[in-house]
Amino acid sequence: MIEVKNLTKNYGNKKAVDNVSFTVNKGEILGFLGPNGAGKSTTMNIMTGYLSSSEGTVTVDGKEILDNPIAVKSKIGYLPEQPPLYLDMTVKDYLNFIYDLKKVKLPRKKHIAGICETVKISHVYNRVIKNLSKGYRQRVGIAQALIGNPELLILDEPTIGLDPKQIIEVRDLIKSLGKKHTVILSSHILPEVQAVCERVIVIDKGKLVADDTPDNLSHALSSDHRLTIRVEGPSDAVLKVLEKIPGMEKVVLLGAREDGNAFDYSIETKANVDLRREISRRVAERQWPILSFKSSEMTLEDIFLTLVSDTPADKPSAKPSSKSSGKSANKPSKTDGGEN
Repeated sequence: MIEVKNLTKNYGNKKAVDNVSFTVNKGEILGFLGPNGAGKSTTMNIMTGYLSSSEGTVTVDGKEILDNPIAVKSKIGYLPEQPPLYLDMTVKDYLNFIYDLKKVKLPRKKHIAGICETVKISHVYNRVIKNLSKGYRQRVGIAQALIGNPELLILDEPTIGLDPKQIIEVRDLIKSLGKKHTVILSSHILPEVQAVCERVIVIDKGKLVADDTPDNLSHALSSDHRLTIRVEGPSDAVLKVLEKIPGMEKVVLLGAREDGNAFDYSIETKANVDLRREISRRVAERQWPILSFKSSEMTLEDIFLTLVSDTPADKPSAKPSSKSSGKSANKPSKTDGGEN
């Protein structure tokens, strides 16, 4: 769907984006992460044709954006961090204005009504935008990105400034949009990215430092693979069953829980061995209820903090697995990013 190849953007002597390459497949929801000043927004602005690159190319469906700007931009819907709204317009007038601006050929009334229903703004269609809440303004911003039914949606911080209820609603909306569109999502809310995105790219100081699924990154960067399990049953018997499972490295009884009816066990497995299913099967055979199962592997927040650490020794390689569709450039950065 989209290929970014050797993308570089210079601001004087500063490299805001430094030789970044990755691909996004059709129908994928990609999380695009990085700290402030890492080069995320610069990269996204180049991908949408808003900025030109100093070097490198962006290709959408085989068409290079600078060679075919109109054809490529017609395939892209963009929501910048600050939605491009005209506050004195009604939602109706604004969406019709965007329809004309994009020179859309689809049936006007049906197309706009369908988008309003999708993003749930039909009931505020005749209201002035400045009188809408932050959440509804974001929805209007997403609606304008959907005008023309673009194949690719690029959303920059779509939930910034929203309350928890609004965040959940917009998150659900993005997941539903991913069924019909390729989506690139930039967000500082990492649990949101982990919940919505199938794959993440992390950029730091203008360089791409990771490209893989959250699960693969967690597995690659975690120094150990321990589980904590709580089982209701006789501790000595449970311990013996767990210790005999092939691939088990060590089992430690942590103590009684829940009025002494259940016990916690720390389980360490051999490298690259997943015993969760076998543990569940053997415990279930003996009718011992499993009350909790926790993994020590890293969350997306842990991964992010590890990858963007300022200490080179703390920045492990995070190459994508053979299952990942992306490409990775995992060289340590020596330059400071110019813009966000």
